[in-house]
Amino acid sequence: MQRITILGSTGSIGVSTLDVLARHPDRYRVHALTAHSRMEQLAEQCARFRPQVAVAGSAQAAQILSQLLRDKGLQTQVEFGEAALCAVASAPECDTVMAAIVGATGLAPAMAAARAGKKILLANKEALVMSGQLFMDAVAASGATLLPIDSEHNAVFQCLPSGYRRQSGDPGVARILLTASGGPFLARQVDTLDTVTPEEAVAHPNWVMGRKISIDSATMMNKGLEVIEAHWLFGAPASRIEVVIHPQSVIHSMVSYVDGSVLAQLGNPDMRTPIAHALAYPERIESGVKPLDLAAIGRLDFHAPDFKRFPCLKLAYDALDNGGTAPAIMNAANEIAVQAFLERRIGFRLIDQLIARVMDKLAHAPVTGIDGLLEQDRAARALAHSFINL
Repeated sequence: MQRITILGSTGSIGVSTLDVLARHPDRYRVHALTAHSRMEQLAEQCARFRPQVAVAGSAQAAQILSQLLRDKGLQTQVEFGEAALCAVASAPECDTVMAAIVGATGLAPAMAAARAGKKILLANKEALVMSGQLFMDAVAASGATLLPIDSEHNAVFQCLPSGYRRQSGDPGVARILLTASGGPFLARQVDTLDTVTPEEAVAHPNWVMGRKISIDSATMMNKGLEVIEAHWLFGAPASRIEVVIHPQSVIHSMVSYVDGSVLAQLGNPDMRTPIAHALAYPERIESGVKPLDLAAIGRLDFHAPDFKRFPCLKLAYDALDNGGTAPAIMNAANEIAVQAFLERRIGFRLIDQLIARVMDKLAHAPVTGIDGLLEQDRAARALAHSFINL
């Protein structure tokens, strides 16, 4: 019986995780659920899964949640804030942590789980984008198990040879190929992207995702973050991580070997597949995902990404090449830019311009610890805000 903490249980990954858990009540029990502000949804999840602890994003949200739980006659303990998130991620009553809080907010609790030696199902890209070496060092020092949940990285993990040790070219790995759908604007004229609305940008053709991640998919910053994440997860340099546009989103990623073989992981675009894989690893369990019908799909297309259409992807490669705090600066600027676009304060094509401006203006530094990293994060956010408010 695995005891699970879900960080971000009301988001799309959290909801999909609970769906898989509900299919296997004999294998899994929920220890803690957390959400920032969706307290009614969190209360309903608590009523169904009966966690010991529920964590809200603020004192006010915690008060609302406490009342909702009392009305339901539930005894779930209610906490709030970052310290509480770190506590449930590292609690001895918890075996496995689904790290699915979007953005830099998810870094501290994911790090707490790593330091506590948990089995970590990592859906939070920012933990590795911001603090890659620190995070991987914490995993190694504690003996934690790290399993990727992003469909692309989970696919790569499944295609790598048994015993792979995060060493480029060992054993026989030549390249990692990350597939990308291209998002909703793959075929749209580049000179018309200035008029894109938030509603158009979040309408992903294949995946059901949160608003922030959907915008990142439209700009392909999401894929850029995944390139950086793949570097840390699999020990591959940027020169051996390639992005391939694959509009059908059936092949989730591939691994190319020195003998000419290419192994691919295929499946319908549903996050319950990588979630079920990681939950049960090294076993396999039913996920609720419809079997793939290749005859119905009929064709699989591929082509190289265009950096003029997707400049955010180029910015991510640049950040990885620059190293140090450059990826954290890029990530912070992107979060501010995406939120400003969703609030209709800037246009779609200003997202990449704002990120580039912050990266150019704010000098990156070596990563020496979490405090310095978070200081760079705050500085990048403040600079991005100042550019927006000009």
